[in-house]
Amino acid sequence: MSDEPKDTPANDPPAAASEGAAPTQQELAVRSALETVMDPEINLSVIDLGLIREVQFLEPPKTLIRMMLTTPFCPYAPQLIADVKQAVTSVVPQECEVEILPDPWSPDLMPDPGLLGFSS
Repeated sequence: MSDEPKDTPANDPPAAASEGAAPTQQELAVRSALETVMDPEINLSVIDLGLIREVQFLEPPKTLIRMMLTTPFCPYAPQLIADVKQAVTSVVPQECEVEILPDPWSPDLMPDPGLLGFSS
């Protein structure tokens, strides 16, 4: 009986670690590079706007960026995607894929919504 409780927690940490683990040096470098990618209309970075939702490093070597747009049919989407890919490949020299998420964006997703000039 004592083996079962030990086995179950031992199986849980890897799943939790993949979702809530501290970012790797590689991810930190990617996120830092993405600070230079600016939304041309709002003039804030994709990081400041909270548009970058996920950074993954896959095998075979590829970087996957999951991001949102501030509006569903953002006219700057092609340029933002190209800028994200260029910034990512400048620090991680491998193929980069950008996946646009269908989720609606809101200022609540920003690390600091005050950057938009709103006060709480």
